[in-house]
Amino acid sequence: MAPTERLADQLEKPALDDRSYRVIRLPNRLEALLVHDPDTDKASASVNVNVGSFSDADDMPGMAHAVEHLLFMGTEKYPVENDYSQYLSAHSGYSNAYTSSTETNYFFEVAASSSKDPEAITNGHVDSPLHGALDRFAQFFIAPLFLSSTLDRELKAVDSENKKNLQNDTWRLNQLKKTLSSQKHPYHHFSTGNLQTLKDEPTKRGVKIRDEFMQFHDKNYSANRMKLVVLGREKLDELETWVGDLFAGIVNKDLPQNRWDGLQPLTEKELLTQVFAKPVMDSRLLDIYFPYQDEEELYETQPSRYISHLIGHEGPGSILAHIKAKGWANGLSAGMAPVCPGSAFFTISIQLTEDGLKHYGEVVEIVFQYISMIKEHSPQQWIVDEIKGMTEVDFRFRQKSPATKFTSKLSSIMQQPLPRERLLSATSVIRKFDSQAIAKALSYLRADNYRLILVSQTFPGAWDQTEKWYGTEYRVEAIPSDFQSAVRKAAKSTATDRISELHLPHKNEFIPTKLTVDKREVAEPMKAPRLIRNDEVARTWWKKDDRFWVPKANAYVTLRNPLAKATPATAVMSNLYCELVKDALEEYSYDAEIAGLEYQLSSYSIGIDIDIGGYSDKLAVLLEKVLVGMRDLEVKEDRFNIVKERVLRGLRNWDFQQPYQQVGDFTRWLGSEKGWINEQYLAEVETLTAHDISTFYPQLLRQMHIECLAHGNIHKEDALRITDLVETTLRPRILPQSQWQIRRNLLLPPGSDYTYRRTLGDKANVNHCIEYYLYVGSLADDALRAKLLLLGQMTEEAGFDQLRTKEQLGYIVFTGAKFATTIMGYRVIIQSEKPAPYLEERVNAFLALFASRLDAMAPEVFEGHKQSLVNKRLEKVKNLDQESERFWTAISGERFSFVQNEIDAGNIGGVTKEEMVQFFARYIHPTSPFRAKLSVHMMAQSTPKAVAPVTATANGTDDDHTKDQLIALLSQYLTSVNLPADPATLAKRFETVNLTPTTDSNDNNHNPIIPSILTAISTYLSTDANIPADQIAMILAQGPRVLETLGFFAAGADARKGDERD
Repeated sequence: MAPTERLADQLEKPALDDRSYRVIRLPNRLEALLVHDPDTDKASASVNVNVGSFSDADDMPGMAHAVEHLLFMGTEKYPVENDYSQYLSAHSGYSNAYTSSTETNYFFEVAASSSKDPEAITNGHVDSPLHGALDRFAQFFIAPLFLSSTLDRELKAVDSENKKNLQNDTWRLNQLKKTLSSQKHPYHHFSTGNLQTLKDEPTKRGVKIRDEFMQFHDKNYSANRMKLVVLGREKLDELETWVGDLFAGIVNKDLPQNRWDGLQPLTEKELLTQVFAKPVMDSRLLDIYFPYQDEEELYETQPSRYISHLIGHEGPGSILAHIKAKGWANGLSAGMAPVCPGSAFFTISIQLTEDGLKHYGEVVEIVFQYISMIKEHSPQQWIVDEIKGMTEVDFRFRQKSPATKFTSKLSSIMQQPLPRERLLSATSVIRKFDSQAIAKALSYLRADNYRLILVSQTFPGAWDQTEKWYGTEYRVEAIPSDFQSAVRKAAKSTATDRISELHLPHKNEFIPTKLTVDKREVAEPMKAPRLIRNDEVARTWWKKDDRFWVPKANAYVTLRNPLAKATPATAVMSNLYCELVKDALEEYSYDAEIAGLEYQLSSYSIGIDIDIGGYSDKLAVLLEKVLVGMRDLEVKEDRFNIVKERVLRGLRNWDFQQPYQQVGDFTRWLGSEKGWINEQYLAEVETLTAHDISTFYPQLLRQMHIECLAHGNIHKEDALRITDLVETTLRPRILPQSQWQIRRNLLLPPGSDYTYRRTLGDKANVNHCIEYYLYVGSLADDALRAKLLLLGQMTEEAGFDQLRTKEQLGYIVFTGAKFATTIMGYRVIIQSEKPAPYLEERVNAFLALFASRLDAMAPEVFEGHKQSLVNKRLEKVKNLDQESERFWTAISGERFSFVQNEIDAGNIGGVTKEEMVQFFARYIHPTSPFRAKLSVHMMAQSTPKAVAPVTATANGTDDDHTKDQLIALLSQYLTSVNLPADPATLAKRFETVNLTPTTDSNDNNHNPIIPSILTAISTYLSTDANIPADQIAMILAQGPRVLETLGFFAAGADARKGDERD
């Protein structure tokens, strides 16, 4: 066998990067990047496989995605389906994966050490959580089982994932673009898959589903197509040994790289067409798509970045500045997006106003005039030098990112043909100016090489087609000849007939020049900022960075004024005010943004927030400009109307979010002493005028208390000057502390049980949702908090395994602690096609089941959960932003507990199993008389197209197929309640059962089908599974309700409309 090759021992890395790197290639041709980080408290690994949805069979879309799901369900060496996730959870870790067009990416994170001392370094693999995780991980690619017992469940998980996205405009519009592309290119595929494509239709064709997935894995998964990244505390030699031992068993089939050279997603047939698409949310978008070159080999010059820098610019002379001045647009972005090796798109995306929608043709002409102007000027080296300089600065001072983000990203980058010593830098840093490369790139932006997509709920109407997979209404037509002529004229325009306001950007004055850092060695970094000013006017917190040593800083400022959200009307006006300030500063602030300095301005419960972060050199300059813009805002009628309409649309679109994204807002609202929800804001917006904002915002700035945090490469005197700058610019009156808003939460009394029901505003969404919340106590009770956090740790994997994996309630399942301003509790969120009352029953059943598991939990398992949680709480911050956010959370939450993580870790270590059992029995167990519960039920108005298999039988579906579905659902249910499920034996018991509906079948109380089903189940449980008679009787008593919930008989009543409270 050939030896392991070392491809690179030194990688070009950021100036402050203390990691060491090595790139190796195993004898089986698997390539691995090994990373030794002596200070990390999280180890991680990722495998990227060069196969994705583009490799799906045309008649079975979603195969690559389904295989990704199935690899998690057990291997020959570790056959228990959740062994991998249990192991990771027990060692402070987690895992995930994604499938894209040309790759499937698997990754995990785990504690770097199993020792109670988080600084300990493992010696050998016996005590290493990373080694155990890598061992399990490698088996995904060596010997996955594709267990028949898990197949149906995971295909339902894929189907649930797809249904989650059916009303999501991003997914809908992306699929529409793919559906309307060339059928000869795999870009045309439906990538996610669903039960129809992965099971129902293949089964009708006689396809053996499991065999197909195994063949896909065997055909496409090869060691030479895999890139592995491993990050840990262990030395590189040790990591190399582990990787060589554990991953050598992956078979190398010498498969070629997946490429589609010479094939474009858009051909002559699809070009010069315009697609009108109707979105779910109220949005107006104009997208111009240019088929473009693959830039994989052009990493040194990256010519598309020159083009996107100019077209996407927002400063004076830009496309956006011009069309925004006309009232036609709110935003513009531009850039290259790879499709696959061999092709890409260059896309210009414009957010239109209502007036802009009417003038979209003129907007396209302006874009082509600007492109003509870029081509007219030879590529400007000073512009490339400016972009190149910022890429070098950004790379030089790049900080560490979370472990899984790093490994997942790098394993994907490794698929590209890059010099291995530049894996960290090649895609980020522009190396040189290449005029010819830029000219060639610009040649793709032509008047005969584009397609338009116009998205609007109202224009032009008369959509005459429906997209197959997501149901998007659309219309497609050739671009009219007169429109084409106008575009060609614009593309050939010269300086004499071009719009005079269009010109190249000026030099960027925000490019940082002072990049020095006053680095001083410290024995231990400070754990909290210092309070350096505290008076009636302001409170200033400051910490000079003593950990990351980058020339960056963050400044957070709160202008406290209870008027900001005193009523829904003032809340809306505060929001509009912030949006108008940002709108007015857009041209100015864009230069700062592309120079690595950004700001946010927003209103929240106690006032107005200003957040500025980036290179510290010119931070104060940007802050002053923002403050002056706030103070001197001129509310112009035309811009007010545009911004108001945008805010109004945002509020109206709120109802069209995913249910799980909405449900938390209602839980927070119901638990707050004073708060507002979307519909209350919506009722106020329409009547507001520009004059209202002009008279309101001076009141907002007239009186306040200033709270400031300055953190990073910034000295004490500079931090004080930041506060002085706020004070002298705005000159507010003092807001006495007696007038500060006090944020409080409502307490749920012991024994209470409340339900709030709300019907979804999106009539087409088929998903119900529940947030099941149990009040535990005061956020200030650290001992109680420790037990709550520990419960979240213990139920995280158990809840996912039971509620999602085994019961298949839905793709979205969350369990864990929930913290509000002054209180805390335990919550479960599930989004599902099943109704919320049933979801509530299943949560109750899970909690009752977990109570028995907690009682029986072995001491070493209990201690393992504690240690895993302690490791999580003591996880180090990875960069300056994370530390800033931790400090600001403690300040803005007014608890000032900067070391809460250490307090938690100390308290968790002292919790005993007996205390946890008592805690669970009092606050969590469904039978507890002291428990306080609030459930929010989000109820769908629609049901899936094929809810009831019995109905499908009536429509002509084969009876045997219906039995297969019923047996699969029953097996799933029996497994979920910890009873043996043998599909083959169940099938024998159902051989004589007739599922064809009769005239009485619509009445569930007298449905003759139900007794025959229950008889078959009873025989199976008593004869085949040897279940005691009393337990069988309990199961059979629930039979009709369970069958109804599983989708086999209609509920007989529509969900109640509106919202209700019990």
